[in-house]
Amino acid sequence: MLVTGADGFVGRHLVRRLLRDGHGIGAAVRGDVPAVAEWHAAPVTRLLFELTDGRSIESALEYGPDAVVHLAAVASNREAWSDPGQAWVVNAAGTARLAEALARRNANAGTEAVLLVVSSGEVYGAGETVPRVESDPVRPQSPYAASKLGGEVAALEVWRRTGLTAIVARPFTHTGPGQPTRFVLPAFAARLRQARARGDKEVPTGNLEPVRDLLDVRDVVEAYVALLRKGRAGEVYNISRGEGQSVRDMFYRLAKLVGVEAEPRPDPELTRARDLPYLVGNSSKLREATGWAPAISLDAMLRGLVDAQTD
Repeated sequence: MLVTGADGFVGRHLVRRLLRDGHGIGAAVRGDVPAVAEWHAAPVTRLLFELTDGRSIESALEYGPDAVVHLAAVASNREAWSDPGQAWVVNAAGTARLAEALARRNANAGTEAVLLVVSSGEVYGAGETVPRVESDPVRPQSPYAASKLGGEVAALEVWRRTGLTAIVARPFTHTGPGQPTRFVLPAFAARLRQARARGDKEVPTGNLEPVRDLLDVRDVVEAYVALLRKGRAGEVYNISRGEGQSVRDMFYRLAKLVGVEAEPRPDPELTRARDLPYLVGNSSKLREATGWAPAISLDAMLRGLVDAQTD
């Protein structure tokens, strides 16, 4: 099994999950990142990997995986807004390079390695306040979402042309232990803990009105494993709880878990004018195809986030 971006937030959870199933892992990571200590005693082979370099991709594929889970990406809206062109180079062109290289390797070696492309529920963009289904129009409204959709298009074109078993996952918002504080919920948890320590009664926040579909990262990883087993080539699958929660509600739930009575204080530096007001997904297609369902409640998800920062 080859996991690109294996050293990232989701990648580390996925590697742990695949190791429990007895898989050997080719962990494809950039050369400028530190080694992951927990891999030293595990059947994990660290492979240097750069999506902008076709030769690097081909070298990583020499590991000989039976499946590739493609997580490596410009992974945040903030990063993509800072350089939209680079987001396209990595997320769209990089995925095209990987899909093409894997299809070529399958043909030359007589193998049938699967490619699971991890996209994003953000490709749907703004729309009605109903859960999105895979047949809905895609109208990305950020460089991040547009470039992720570009990666989908590239992988599915290779599937149609070569027969590569390419599957697309569209996870909606997810969080959990280890997520960096540049993302909203771990940032809330960290600021609330600081407020408790200092005795502050206010916590700076951005826009609290958006409604999001929230999953624990460990449930998302289970969905990836299920799709590797039962997903169909050329298909797109939403990964979502199917319930909307406001960011404001998440703030107050986290405050209660942290044990602090604090109110949000709007901070223009933290506010994004382009936030989608409502983004909730319908995952019926995934559930019917694989039997997957989220196992971790919202409260348990938030508790895990807070406990991980405390540790």
